[in-house]
Amino acid sequence: MEITVHHTISDLYKTLGLPFRQELDFTILSIPDIHPHIPFKSPILRADYFSFILTKDGSGVYSLDDNTFTFGPQTFYFTNPGHLKSYELHESKDAFIITLSEKFLREYVHPEIYDEFPFLLAEVVPPKKLSNNDFEDFETLYDQILKEFQKESDYKNRILGNLLSVLLLKIKERFWSSYDPIEEGNRASHIVQSFKRLLEQEFKDILGREYVDQKMQAQYLAKKMNLHPNYLNAVIKSKTGRTVNDWISKRTLTVAKALLVHTTYSSKEIAFKLGFSESTHFSRFFKKNTQLTPNTFRKLKK
Repeated sequence: MEITVHHTISDLYKTLGLPFRQELDFTILSIPDIHPHIPFKSPILRADYFSFILTKDGSGVYSLDDNTFTFGPQTFYFTNPGHLKSYELHESKDAFIITLSEKFLREYVHPEIYDEFPFLLAEVVPPKKLSNNDFEDFETLYDQILKEFQKESDYKNRILGNLLSVLLLKIKERFWSSYDPIEEGNRASHIVQSFKRLLEQEFKDILGREYVDQKMQAQYLAKKMNLHPNYLNAVIKSKTGRTVNDWISKRTLTVAKALLVHTTYSSKEIAFKLGFSESTHFSRFFKKNTQLTPNTFRKLKK
């Protein structure tokens, strides 16, 4: 099974055979136009962008990691970066998809996008069946966004950003006003679970080496998970209350303490094993977190 990773909006245009002049951070497309041959089955990919899908007349199935959902007429759903996703269209007569990057959201909607709209980090997103009134509101917004997207204007992205703010506020009001990232993080967060497993495995691997080239970094873990570092950090922070670097630091400290107590490695050897370029850097890190030097800690625990 071939999986496309780091699939960008520009990659989407290439896949669909659509022309584009530069790297894209936002687009809105008619699904019947881009998929004229139905039924259609997409490849499995890990997209780097958000998608907001409004179906007026159509049906199909979409998969997100190990979840599968059906959708029909007058439904809305969204997907976010980082998940394995695919979809099948059984019928598509009238539907639109908005795709946009985190960069666009931060620049033109809100700089702290996940604080303002935490539901964007939700990992399990079933399709929402809209009432007639709600669907009319959403359809009007999509029509306006399409109209502005097709114009050439110096204010185009700012106008689109404001319209998207309205759309996100309506989504929040209708469906996600009570969403709690911490609750999802404790209960069923695929990304948090994968992150914790990866962190544990990486430190196990570190213990099997004499030294590592550098300290564990968020960028390294994000690359391993096929996620943008900013997005990974936003998910982990919102769903655990701690940043990726906090998790790395606490795990580093735990491993350092274990090595000081249960091995005969010198403080310098432990420093190099954990990726510190200088033993003094390790000593400062350890004292900052324990108020003790590594050697003092070792003596107290022996």
